[in-house]
Amino acid sequence: MRKSQLGVQVIARAADVLRALEGKDQGLSLGRLAKQLNLPKSTVQRIVAALDRENFVIAAAPQAGVRLGPALIRIALSVRCGLVDIARPCLEKLAQRTGETVDLALLKGAEAVSMDHIEGPHRLRAVSAIGVSFPLHCSANGKAMLSALSDPVLAQMKKQIHLTRFTPNSLGSWKQLQTEIEKIRKTGIAYDLEEHTLGISAVGTPIIGPEGEIAAISIPTPSVRFNDAMPQLEAALKDCRAKLIERIGTV
Repeated sequence: MRKSQLGVQVIARAADVLRALEGKDQGLSLGRLAKQLNLPKSTVQRIVAALDRENFVIAAAPQAGVRLGPALIRIALSVRCGLVDIARPCLEKLAQRTGETVDLALLKGAEAVSMDHIEGPHRLRAVSAIGVSFPLHCSANGKAMLSALSDPVLAQMKKQIHLTRFTPNSLGSWKQLQTEIEKIRKTGIAYDLEEHTLGISAVGTPIIGPEGEIAAISIPTPSVRFNDAMPQLEAALKDCRAKLIERIGTV
């Protein structure tokens, strides 16, 4: 086979691997990929290794194979306008008003995926990146998005959500999570009290995008500032949400 043809074949096989991983939030093993694509396991292993170096795939969990990586999410978001463009001015004003980092996340499968991120001016601040994913049960943006789902959809999501204990404060049961979701539906505000990362707390609120997408705005804050600032953060977040809903309504 000529070199140019071989290169095209490798690209096509890499695309097949990525398509096979689409929608597989828990990942696939190399053996499963090889069987599904009818390719030798050694071939799949070489392709996956190359994709891993570019962050197009990442380890799903120990002994659980691989899943799609954050580099693909960043590429996808770069061609997506909609909610990101609409929300940007509101997020910038929220960051200016609070002096804290502001995140916009989108519900994707059983994860909250960061779509936009504005860092606050403090030297001690929460830092994330576009394309990074967060668990739904122990993050402010994740719990906010769960509160926006209907009960039937939420019941289906229950099968996908793994209540991993990231810190001693992480919720450990579905009953606890359901209780919080009910509170968020009444108040419009979700909390992460050092549940995902020790030293970082957050408030979040759900947003329905112009195309019906489930999203959330959150303000992650170092816990040393969070308790004193919480009333102001909540008020600013509610104002931001109201203005963003108004902007979405005019699209």
